[in-house]
Amino acid sequence: MKVRYIGALLLAVLVLIAAFAFGLVPRLGRQKALLAASNEERDRVPVVDTVVVRDSSKTADLVLPGNIDAMFEAPIYARADGYLKKLYVDIGDRVHAGQVLGDIESPELDQQLRQARSAVNQTKAALKQSEAAVAQAKANLALAKVTVERWKQLVEAGVAARQDGDEKQAAYDARQADLEAAEANVAAAQSNIGSNEANVQRLVEMKAFDNITAPFDGIITVRNTTSGTLISAGTNSPNRELLREAQIDLLRIFISVPQANAAAIHLKMAADVTVQELPSRIFHGIVARTANSLDEASRTMRTEVHLQNPDHILLPGMYGQVKFKIARSNAPPLIPGDTLMIRSGGTQVAVMGPDHKVHFQKIVVGRDYGPEVEVTSGLSEGDTIIVNPGDDIREGIVVHPRK
Repeated sequence: MKVRYIGALLLAVLVLIAAFAFGLVPRLGRQKALLAASNEERDRVPVVDTVVVRDSSKTADLVLPGNIDAMFEAPIYARADGYLKKLYVDIGDRVHAGQVLGDIESPELDQQLRQARSAVNQTKAALKQSEAAVAQAKANLALAKVTVERWKQLVEAGVAARQDGDEKQAAYDARQADLEAAEANVAAAQSNIGSNEANVQRLVEMKAFDNITAPFDGIITVRNTTSGTLISAGTNSPNRELLREAQIDLLRIFISVPQANAAAIHLKMAADVTVQELPSRIFHGIVARTANSLDEASRTMRTEVHLQNPDHILLPGMYGQVKFKIARSNAPPLIPGDTLMIRSGGTQVAVMGPDHKVHFQKIVVGRDYGPEVEVTSGLSEGDTIIVNPGDDIREGIVVHPRK
């Protein structure tokens, strides 16, 4: 009985040992295979995509925004008070220099002109009276001269008293003073005539301002009045600006050039102007003038570009983009944007050396073109960098470039 129990126990132990052996061996095999695969993965050299750093173009596009303005634009004011009798133009009308745009009726100015002309006639009549008085004074002086000479002879002969001779001499002197006074009145009358005629001429010239005329060839862009409106002369009146005229055959666009590019902008430099509403059109202009100084607040240089507009497709007030071709003596390297790695230490790239080892190089990024960026420091032309470096790319690791 005891032998039979021992045999059963041994059989059970053998069964357990066999079951354990059959479960352990495969597990150990799987662990060994996994370890071998892990070691193989660890020792495997990564294959990466690379690109060679190249220098950017010797020229760069500088695009700046600006507002398009008319070459000449002038507000038109009234120079005479009155009522707007007739307005001959409206917004959008093309006009020529000297063309009458409207007529002003100015009754008060007409009355002033009539009064001034009457004053001229009065002073001319006064001049004639003064000239007649001069002629009479000359006659009286001639008579007094003859009389005093005769009385001198009588006094010298002792026929007449010396007192009578002195009286005749005084009468002669009085007639001499009368002549001088009459001649002074003639000069005063002539001066009054000149003054009154100048006043008439002033009013005549003011009357000419009853016709509102165009200062130059252009287009009426603003109308602030209508026929029958009370008009006041000058720029401080309530309805001061009657019309506004602009010349748009030649336009100008003002831009602000940053300090970094100011030295590259010069007179007669070509510039291409585009507007969003006309994407297929490029308008060619030139740099007409620059401020030759920078604004201290914005550190930009005021620049004016002129461009022809013969078909009037561009309008004053439009927003445009001005593009310049800027020459660069030291063009910085250019790399794809997907090579960049933004880390806590700054912007870096993975550089593959001649021995295929990886080195993380810190760089300074310049101008961003979207797919590509310029590198102002940290790289040189001919360096090989890794595209889209993953987590498996580490410092000092050896990699193989993809064929």
